[in-house]
Amino acid sequence: MTGRGALTDRAAALPAAETPPVTTPRDPAREAAERELSERLYHQDDPSLFSRAVDRLWEWIGGLLDRASGATPGGAVGLLVIVLVAALALAALWWRLGSPRRTAGTAGVLFGGGLRSAADHRRAADAHAAAGRWTEAVQERMRAVVRSLEERTLLDPRPGRTADEAAAEAAVSLPDHAADLRAAARAFDDVTYGGRTGRPETYERLRALDSTLDRAKPVLTGPTA
Repeated sequence: MTGRGALTDRAAALPAAETPPVTTPRDPAREAAERELSERLYHQDDPSLFSRAVDRLWEWIGGLLDRASGATPGGAVGLLVIVLVAALALAALWWRLGSPRRTAGTAGVLFGGGLRSAADHRRAADAHAAAGRWTEAVQERMRAVVRSLEERTLLDPRPGRTADEAAAEAAVSLPDHAADLRAAARAFDDVTYGGRTGRPETYERLRALDSTLDRAKPVLTGPTA
């Protein structure tokens, strides 16, 4: 027997172990493997997207530091010294100046909700000072100063006024105390918006200013004859 029939007979006569393997074309085989490997079973232990992003970030930082240390005299040790010096300088600046203050244009208002008299603010300030709450004491004493000026009609009562605005407006009729008013407004902003802690000496200066302004005579600013 010859031809295809003979080949078929010989393949059938081969033992099972010698049967020619079934072959699959290359492209379908690759596609099948990709489908198989895309199953969640094979990826359940893979790092998350966040973990991969963090790893890439650390790799980038590491490469950056390696390049910086190569360009810095003394290599990695020199770079470490520079970083430490910069950190110490920033810490010293922060300690000296406190957290960044708001500008006058963005500073918050002096008074919150509710109308209280100067006497009310003074009592609250003294109570805070007696308890050692110097930040609150400074705030309340500055409010007492401004409310007292409003009660004496040296300032027009105006909601939304800031401490800086009150000091500038009060200095018009009390020019001899302009510097002290500006310092009081700065102290209020420092403890309220600048992250600083009130101090006993700051409170005493404000209390003395409150007492002084209460007796001060304003300068007439109206038209003269």
